[in-house]
Amino acid sequence: MEYQIDHYFPEMGKKGHGSFEEMRPVLLSASKEYLGYYREQIKERHRAGESGEWVVKAITAMTDTLIRKLFLSITNWLDNYKQAREQLTLVAVGGYGRGELNPYSDIDLMFLHGGKDPQRIEDIAQKLLYFLWDMRLDVGYSVRTLNDCIEMSNADTTVKTAMLDGRFIIGSRLLFQAFQKTMLTQILAKRSDAFIREKLDELKKRRDKYGSSIYILEPNIKEGEGCLRDLHTAIWVAKIKYKIDDPRELIVKGVLSEEELAVYNASLSYLWRIRNEMHYLAGRKNDQLTFDSQTNLAQFFGYKDRGKVLAVEDFMRDFYLHATRVEHFSSLVITKCALREDGPLKILGYFTRRPVGEGFYVLKGELVIPDETIIEKDPARLMKLFEYAQKHSVSLNIKVKALVRRSLDLVNDKFRRSKDVNSSFFAILRSEKGVAETLKLMHHLEFLNVFLPEFERIYCKVQHDIYHIYTVDIHSLFCVEEIVKLWRGEHREDLPLLTQLACEVDKRELLLLAVLLHDVGKGEGGGHAEKGADLSRTIARRMGLSKEDSERLDFLIRNHLLFAHIAQRRDLHDEKMIIEFARQMGKSENLKMLYLLTYADIKGVGPEVWTEWKALLLQELYEKAFQVLERGDFEFEASSERVKKVKRQVLEIIDDEYPATVVKDELKALTTRHVLSNAPPVIADHVRILLQLEEKPLVLKVSHEIDRGFSSFTICTFDTPGLFSMITGVMAANGMNILGAHILTNLNGKVLDVLQVNSPQGFVITDEARWQRVEDDMRQVLEGKTKIAALVKKRHRAAFLAEKAKPKFPTRVEIDNEVSADYTVIDIYTHDKVGLLYRITSALSELGLYIGVSKVSTKVDQVADVFYVKDIFGQKILDQDKLEEIRGRLLQSIDEA
Repeated sequence: MEYQIDHYFPEMGKKGHGSFEEMRPVLLSASKEYLGYYREQIKERHRAGESGEWVVKAITAMTDTLIRKLFLSITNWLDNYKQAREQLTLVAVGGYGRGELNPYSDIDLMFLHGGKDPQRIEDIAQKLLYFLWDMRLDVGYSVRTLNDCIEMSNADTTVKTAMLDGRFIIGSRLLFQAFQKTMLTQILAKRSDAFIREKLDELKKRRDKYGSSIYILEPNIKEGEGCLRDLHTAIWVAKIKYKIDDPRELIVKGVLSEEELAVYNASLSYLWRIRNEMHYLAGRKNDQLTFDSQTNLAQFFGYKDRGKVLAVEDFMRDFYLHATRVEHFSSLVITKCALREDGPLKILGYFTRRPVGEGFYVLKGELVIPDETIIEKDPARLMKLFEYAQKHSVSLNIKVKALVRRSLDLVNDKFRRSKDVNSSFFAILRSEKGVAETLKLMHHLEFLNVFLPEFERIYCKVQHDIYHIYTVDIHSLFCVEEIVKLWRGEHREDLPLLTQLACEVDKRELLLLAVLLHDVGKGEGGGHAEKGADLSRTIARRMGLSKEDSERLDFLIRNHLLFAHIAQRRDLHDEKMIIEFARQMGKSENLKMLYLLTYADIKGVGPEVWTEWKALLLQELYEKAFQVLERGDFEFEASSERVKKVKRQVLEIIDDEYPATVVKDELKALTTRHVLSNAPPVIADHVRILLQLEEKPLVLKVSHEIDRGFSSFTICTFDTPGLFSMITGVMAANGMNILGAHILTNLNGKVLDVLQVNSPQGFVITDEARWQRVEDDMRQVLEGKTKIAALVKKRHRAAFLAEKAKPKFPTRVEIDNEVSADYTVIDIYTHDKVGLLYRITSALSELGLYIGVSKVSTKVDQVADVFYVKDIFGQKILDQDKLEEIRGRLLQSIDEA
């Protein structure tokens, strides 16, 4: 693009145009007009499809032209202006120095001078900077001599890095040449190894800060792994290592091939194009690829929805594929630069090449292959090299990694069916060390995709919600890692049962294969558990699994959602349901492995998803189902005998505290479900609380279970219509998060509800004043002195904050009359909102429904609440019109929340 800057700037100088102060407004107006016009021209070209490279170069050139014109205009008013220009050089540094300006990028300038007349240099700098600032440009600057450059670069790696990209704009070329010579001889030549180490340390810290994975939910386009800073770091390190100015010199030096440099340039242009659009969309500097910007970018790049696959998911999948290539490139360059260039004699003196078999050797802690033709002669060695590297706890040499990538076409159906190959793969899964690391390496080199083509279908696959932090493939690898951590005993203290069960598993390799493949069906669209199980049969045949192992693999993948569904959304005190679940398990080994897979699946989603509450629910389901399976008769002893036994034990516990007749009367009023759902000591506590209602209308009790991450809050009062709705309203009004609710209504009209509660942030609420407010509000509401709707509305206003955009899915209400013998079960799936549970329970109360069991499950902002309900006559709701009325009323109440 040609920049006609003189069209905007009249010829101005010291003579005949007034003072600088008088002419400054004219200069500023001309600058703004020039900038506004060409910014819009560049934006139009961007929107018309220009490459990312063209746009950043155009913005850089536009900025260069403006700064040169301003510099000349300012210095025209100076005495001896030619001398002033010879003493000063404007140097672009950082991203501006690289010529990589995005629409709202910072402009970093260095005013480099010879040290003479510093006051005049400072005056020129201030005049120029104030022009740029008045145009609302983000400008960073420094005023330095050559000695300053040396001192500051030695003291600060960031300064040294910025100057590494220094580029001449205007001023003294001789001074800039002196700067380049100083950089080469006194800055880059010294401590080059230390600089490389510092950049690698900086890279690690940056990844820790911005997410230690390419496949993170909302990546940072500049700082995230596989993004711009990875490319910058690779070239910075190469500049230091090989003393180059231009990446193209790396081809001449034999560091990179033409194809590899082409990947570098294409990756830069792709990321720039995304970043340009992000800046234009936001109207400011913006590097976070948030959910709303992802959706807008998908539309900008022309992606379309494909059935159940959203356009944004396809866009992000392609983004992650590009990010993977960036990570591969930067790792390649950095590894080459980080290698010590020891001469042959030094190698002979320090290291011995140790043969480990199959033509593989270990040298300097790496697996090397001197004769690379052995892979083509026997492709099975591709799998063997991973096995041997794992066995000897060494990494793959950079040349071996490149060899693997070049040899992926050797992995064909014959390779996948090879007995030796599969034996080697299962040996990797069985190993007690490095399993997760080896699978991640296979994934990184894309070997896993060609060995398991079904896995390739979920490679970089995105799920556009804030629950799934990682892509499907990375989630699966993290799940494998969680099982390995159990084997290593990392959770022996906090998860003793899961640790024990993991160590007891007969076939570790089969469990890991199931964990690795549990989500492969997501590459096929909806119903991924069933589709994944169908795919697993093909995989099992190809790998030569026995019939028993094949059936178990199918079972685990087909049912991998079942365990969590039952534990978190069904009544675990429903004996019929527990027996049916145990029947589905068939064998205790199935139950054990499904429990472990479920744990890994939840834990592998993200750090905050696994909670103590979920741990309790899953363990309760496992233990109850295991008890049924171990007896083998799928029948509990007669309920009447068990009830009598429990009541006798309760009488013994509180024998001396109350008259026996009073305790017996209270026990008679307990429902069978109440008695069989709790241990005798717990029921004894319940009876003590229930008996207190003889003296006061409301009894409240709080106990904090710090280790479990919640408080147990017991409310005991006399039954009244809409009671549970009132309770949930008070909790919502006080910012309490209900994890679960045990609703117990006795035959004498007394109600005892036990809630498991914590804060919305997941911590235990121990503030006594806060609990006192809960108690005061509860009394006021139950006594009719305060309207619950007003209390919740007040809380809703106080809690309302503008939230960032999140992916939305439609609210669903599902009603089931089969799962429970006594209740109609209502499943509600929606987004979490302040007071949501109160809204739902209020609607159910208004519909004349009695809530017997409530299960609350929240995954980040996704709610899956379950209510077991009866009508006013204590019966299931079977009338279709009534069921439709319930569904419609609930949807309406949720939308209004």
